[in-house]
Amino acid sequence: MTFSHIPVLLNECLDGLNIKSDGVYIDATFGRGGHSRAILQRLGANGKLFAIDRDLQAIEAAASIDDERFCITHNTFSNIKDVAAEHGILGMVDGILMDIGVSSPQLDDAQRGFSFDRQGPLDMRMDNSCGLSAADIVNTYSSDDLSYIFKVYGEERFARKVAAAIVRERENAKIETTTQLASIISKAIPGAPGPKHKATRCFQALRIAVNAELDELKQALEGAIDVLGRDGRLCVISFHSLEDRIVKTFYRDKSSAPPIPRGLPITDTELAALKAQYAKLECVGKAIKASDSEIMQNVRSRSAVLRVAKRL
Repeated sequence: MTFSHIPVLLNECLDGLNIKSDGVYIDATFGRGGHSRAILQRLGANGKLFAIDRDLQAIEAAASIDDERFCITHNTFSNIKDVAAEHGILGMVDGILMDIGVSSPQLDDAQRGFSFDRQGPLDMRMDNSCGLSAADIVNTYSSDDLSYIFKVYGEERFARKVAAAIVRERENAKIETTTQLASIISKAIPGAPGPKHKATRCFQALRIAVNAELDELKQALEGAIDVLGRDGRLCVISFHSLEDRIVKTFYRDKSSAPPIPRGLPITDTELAALKAQYAKLECVGKAIKASDSEIMQNVRSRSAVLRVAKRL
């Protein structure tokens, strides 16, 4: 089956990348290629676009792009530095785009196991050729470990109740499907159902744990510094507060001087010199969110936040 995907903040990303016709760019999270195709339209004959994705279905989708300026690699975006080195473009890239999180085709395909309202196997792996699935975690992790995942990655208030309910249920039968887990979570969380499904936060947390998404993001951001050339742009779209906090903190830390010990006498001129010596990024504008018209066309864009930085 084919599942559609609408690229989020498309024009804002293209503007943020400040695309040069003969530039070299990386789409570090290809998905279904909406952003990549738009970048290729702005590139000239000598431009190059390299893409990365860990999802084998995304790699298959990329086969439809018949363009000698385009190349895709099956890998995690955390390995962006290694991928760039393999292609001989380390330190030469004019722009990197990272669209973090799960894509619409992954959510819409019940067999991938990401959605709580579509029955399917409890998988959630972005690369389903390796690693632990959500079912492995749900059926083997201790109550304390499950509670930690739901609390830290999902910011779920009733994390302990949910974890305890899962452990009780799996003693009777293995938890194997998305709807089975969603039902357990819904019953464990007190209160009447609201507009937001009770399982939303826990499913998000499990997905993050299965794919080590926060660690992947941190490693990808660090790698991007060495991949970018001078004045190269880094555009990162995040969809929830945990991701955005990591991006925001990274930009701040990489655009400032090292912390100065309290009480150390230092002038503004000396502080500016320190920043010039150590800073690697400069933030470009403020955080960008989807417009009302975009949200009307694509409701999944409502939580998207784009942050842009430039390599110094």
